[in-house]
Amino acid sequence: MTMARTGLALAVASLGVVAAAQPAGAAEVVRHIGNPQSPILSGVTVPGGTTLVMLSGQVPPAVDSSKPADSIDAYGDTKTQTVGVLKRIEGLLVAQGLGMGDVVRMTVFLVGDPKLGGKMDFKGFSEGYAQFFGTAAQPNKVARSTVQVAALASPAFLVEIEVTAVGK
Repeated sequence: MTMARTGLALAVASLGVVAAAQPAGAAEVVRHIGNPQSPILSGVTVPGGTTLVMLSGQVPPAVDSSKPADSIDAYGDTKTQTVGVLKRIEGLLVAQGLGMGDVVRMTVFLVGDPKLGGKMDFKGFSEGYAQFFGTAAQPNKVARSTVQVAALASPAFLVEIEVTAVGK
């Protein structure tokens, strides 16, 4: 854990973010804001004494069972898939006694949408994401990376998301 904290401290320092030191076992996660207008954080500091919950990558549920299971139409566009994945993640977190406000880190894998010439639909993803993070009901944001990948486990999936949440 010490090595991980050191790595995070170096990563935060390299971002030019200054955070107040917290004693081990402090109750609050430090969310490094960076640009307040950004939908994501510059970084996060997780205090000792907390529980980390790391969820494996989650994929979307089918939204139209009348379509072939291996077709994008069965799962929807990037925004629809994002909302479905985040609802799945929310359910898994609730089962652990956590919520979306406890998510501190997210990695997003987007496949290029054939309807967009093979480019990832970052706008659609962002619209889905914005329903869960930085809202009046759930104001917390996360440290996040979003990358385009060649493919996911099914040719129908445009979105896969993995998260790390912090519990007390």
